[in-house]
Amino acid sequence: MSFPLFIVNKYIRSQNFSFLLSLVSIITITGIALGVIVVTLALSILDGFDSVISEKIVDFNSHIIVSSYGERNISENKDIEKQILTANNKISSVSKFILKSSIIKSKKISEGVLVFGIDPFNNNLGIDKIILHGKYFDSESNQNQILIGRKLAEKLQVSIGTKITLFTLLNDKLPSYANPPVISQFNIVGIYESGMPEYDDLKAYISLSKAKNIFNMNSEISGYNVRLNNLSNIDEIAENLKDIMRYPYFVRTIFDQHQNIFTWIDLQKKPIPIVLGLIVLVAVFNIVGTVLMNILERTSQIGILKSMGASRKQILKIFLIQGIYLGIIGISLGIFFSLLLSELQLKFNIIELPESVYFLNSAPIEINLTNYLVVSVVALLLTIVSSLIPSIIASKIEPIKAIRFD
Repeated sequence: MSFPLFIVNKYIRSQNFSFLLSLVSIITITGIALGVIVVTLALSILDGFDSVISEKIVDFNSHIIVSSYGERNISENKDIEKQILTANNKISSVSKFILKSSIIKSKKISEGVLVFGIDPFNNNLGIDKIILHGKYFDSESNQNQILIGRKLAEKLQVSIGTKITLFTLLNDKLPSYANPPVISQFNIVGIYESGMPEYDDLKAYISLSKAKNIFNMNSEISGYNVRLNNLSNIDEIAENLKDIMRYPYFVRTIFDQHQNIFTWIDLQKKPIPIVLGLIVLVAVFNIVGTVLMNILERTSQIGILKSMGASRKQILKIFLIQGIYLGIIGISLGIFFSLLLSELQLKFNIIELPESVYFLNSAPIEINLTNYLVVSVVALLLTIVSSLIPSIIASKIEPIKAIRFD
């Protein structure tokens, strides 16, 4: 064991530490641990938001939508489908859809909804994977089937098997004596839950053939849903489709359609450097203060060590090691409790969130070991730097003045 480590070990094991110094050391360790916990949890939650929300949006929506400018109807054309599908080898599927605004009514309650007409057996939106109650469209024999979200079902106070009424505009024109609204009855066969109230509260799904009937769109559709094998080159593929699909076709990626959500996620990450800076500042002052107080407590002992031949470098190492020692304990405790809290949140959803604001009902956590490693390394480096300043002061104390110090 080297001389500085031997002295530090004696200091740590000494029973003569003052109560104040021990208290300050505990406060320092606690401050470092809390800083590490706050930063790692914040990064884990942000990664969780990014991952979970992005996954839900991607799984529940088309990656690219080909529609028309001004939300106008477009002619149904099989050649267009083939053209889209062969535009890039990373395009996995193309499906037609109709999208219109309507009013849905149960016995007591009415709500505005977006009605999607989809081909039940050639649909690439993944709705069949998120059915919570009931079933997905089972056959074309009964076309008056509708799927609605859990939130909408709760609002309408309906369940599987309940009949609801759908009021739709004919020819996209305001109702009049010559153009009355279309009133249709549907049977709720499935209730889905995407985990995002924005969808569960707003979207209802019926068969494409029924949508054509009630919206009077025999040979027209609203657009095409395009799914990719992966999203790595989505912008490049979208640009390629824009070059191929000229006016009146309008090509948008999933990130264009839900720009508000992805911007919101990015916005949540911006305060993190400020929070990290404040935590670092507090931790630095804690460490500097603790080591300085230890120097004052041990000033006479520093003089004795120097008079016995201890060099400035050895004195510097003694107090530098002590600062690093406090930092390592704080960082270790911070990492431990951060992982513990993360696991508890994953298992028990302790932190609940308002769905209308955060799109989720509980705080998502994604444990990324890279975040923990980076935070630990940065915290350790800051500990070393903040311990170095008072250690240099201690190394410059003159032996005679130190021995006379009381």
